[in-house]
Amino acid sequence: MSCCNQRSAGSHAYQAHPATSSNAPATGLPQDPVFEYIGGSSLSVTGPITGRPYRFAASGARQTISRHDAASMLYIPNLRQVALRRG
Repeated sequence: MSCCNQRSAGSHAYQAHPATSSNAPATGLPQDPVFEYIGGSSLSVTGPITGRPYRFAASGARQTISRHDAASMLYIPNLRQVALRRG
């Protein structure tokens, strides 16, 4: 996969590419997932659909990601989905 990989002082920045499938459930309320960064430094990611910046300051940092950006975030190294939050 081709990503825009910008590194400075041990941090990583990625531009996630749009995914072809939606992360929204087929029925019920849409859900926004929580992602956790498990890398060794910091991580900055820009959501491909919303354009929203997501910043993970250190390993173990968690934040809610828009369901519109979530499918692409699954392909970012050291970033994993850990939970769903009702939206």
